[in-house]
Amino acid sequence: MSPLDAACSDARSALLAELNSAGHWEGELSTSPLSTATAVMALLQIEASTPAVARPADAATTPSAPSGTSENSHRVLANRGLDWLVRHQNPNGGWGDTLQSHSNISTTMLAHATLTFAGRDWNRTEAVRRASAYIEQAGGVPALLARYGRDHTFSIPILTHCALAGLVDWKRVTALPFELACLPANFYKWVRLPVVSYALPALIAIGQVRHAKRKPWNPLIRLLRNACIPGSLRVLERIQPASGGYLEATPLTSFVTMSLAAMGRANHPVARLGAKFLEDSVGPDGSWPIDTNLATWVTTLAINALEGDLPDELRPGLRAWLLGQQWKQIHPYTNAAAGGWAWTDLTGGVPDADDTPGALLALVKLAGEKPDTEIDAALIAGAGWLLDLQNNDGGWPTFCKGWGLLPFDRSAPDLTAHSLRGLDYVDRRLQCQGDCAAINELSRRIATARRAALAYLARSQRPDGAWLPLWFGNQDVPDDENPTYGTAKVLMAYRDLGLCLGETRSAVERGMRWLMQAQNADGGFGAGSGTVSTLEETGLAMETLCSLPSELKIPKETIVNGIRWLERAVAAKSWQTPSPIGFYFAKLWYFEKLYPLIFCTGALRRAREWCQRNSPPLTG
Repeated sequence: MSPLDAACSDARSALLAELNSAGHWEGELSTSPLSTATAVMALLQIEASTPAVARPADAATTPSAPSGTSENSHRVLANRGLDWLVRHQNPNGGWGDTLQSHSNISTTMLAHATLTFAGRDWNRTEAVRRASAYIEQAGGVPALLARYGRDHTFSIPILTHCALAGLVDWKRVTALPFELACLPANFYKWVRLPVVSYALPALIAIGQVRHAKRKPWNPLIRLLRNACIPGSLRVLERIQPASGGYLEATPLTSFVTMSLAAMGRANHPVARLGAKFLEDSVGPDGSWPIDTNLATWVTTLAINALEGDLPDELRPGLRAWLLGQQWKQIHPYTNAAAGGWAWTDLTGGVPDADDTPGALLALVKLAGEKPDTEIDAALIAGAGWLLDLQNNDGGWPTFCKGWGLLPFDRSAPDLTAHSLRGLDYVDRRLQCQGDCAAINELSRRIATARRAALAYLARSQRPDGAWLPLWFGNQDVPDDENPTYGTAKVLMAYRDLGLCLGETRSAVERGMRWLMQAQNADGGFGAGSGTVSTLEETGLAMETLCSLPSELKIPKETIVNGIRWLERAVAAKSWQTPSPIGFYFAKLWYFEKLYPLIFCTGALRRAREWCQRNSPPLTG
């Protein structure tokens, strides 16, 4: 067996070994100092708002949290989280979003505030002192505001968190117009909310606590906002999922819970359910991840990476599970129509324009060439959902059409490319199933959307040939960009649509050249010149380069050196060390256990195909 065949086999076996007992992939998200700081603050705020409950004398030494939702268990969880934060403070006094992330002003301010608010029982003097020094050196509140600019999605929650700890004056916390939540949802994009579409719970809860702590001087505005409190609380309750976790996200749920508790509403149903979510989602080491899981996302990624290497006996179960994740009704959170897929099978997920095309691609591959009326119905609904989401600029946003003012609501090249691929796969499959008016109309709509999307991709290509993604980055690149991810995803779309050699050849070649120059001397790929090679970025780049048409004349040594790097990485089981390349909730870093394994599996499969086309095959 050649080293490449051995690497393919090892990666495939390792990926299949990650299937859970239900027959799909669930993955594991990185533990997060930021999530831990916000969760602990929420639990402490609940405890502070219910002073009549006695604290156990041995809370500091209790090894694990009891079940239930009592304030005593809240204190135990908080104590364990505080200990975890102190143990994982970086040498420079700060904290990063993951344990592999650089310290940053956002997470450090949150952790510092939580440790400070914990008070006399948990006075971690040295940790607080070092964090204070880091914050001062980093620039404090002005640096925090500069990091996020006009997007208040995360800066105002952080300042609120710090104000609850007494570290920031409430006058520095911008008032959020929570009263706008009482408007019908289809008006939100027209009233220019200062937060992104998916942060509505924070707008309501944080807007209310800021109103409670610092009333507006204008009596009419004060009366208006007071009158809107009950109605906006009803909205908050209506959009909360059964799990209690908004978007299944610890930070967002924590901000809501702490804000309600700080207003004396710790017993409100939203706060109680939010606290229960925090209890249910804490890790065994006392920390919290950024989100519960990305089960649907990593399952579709794994299916698409394996393709023909997916065992036949797994296909029926994956087919049934994936069909079961399609939303069949209007989503209460974003008012999204039926037909899309979210990133998780849990109740807090929201349909979006990355998971939906991923599911479309996976279902087409699971169906093969066989007729399957259930899959075809799901594909038609999913394609229609995507088409309705396309922005007027031709690109696709994540959740809601028309929310283009803030960064994480805009159209993005990676989402657009993924949507194009999903729609193209659906179109080709349905055209093979027969000729009917409904399929012909869908095909016409897809063709129209494709033209607009390709024009968008042409406009969004950088002068150096790269495209930038929205939800992925690299912490060692200026502005946290990851052009390797974005460029690879767009080139995959040109490849699948058969556009590499036509009118778009120049754009493809410029993107290809950029991707090749991101290769390091060791054969791996980073996110640009001088960045460390990672399995995630090498996998994405190699999957793309190995599958582009031979007419583009990619140098053989580029491919061979990349294959050698992947072989060494698999032999060393480097997939066990993920890199923080993911963004969540306005530039909040995370890593996912399965990303490196999935990306290298897809790359090795394409590399094997490349070797079969370019005989003689590689040898050791």
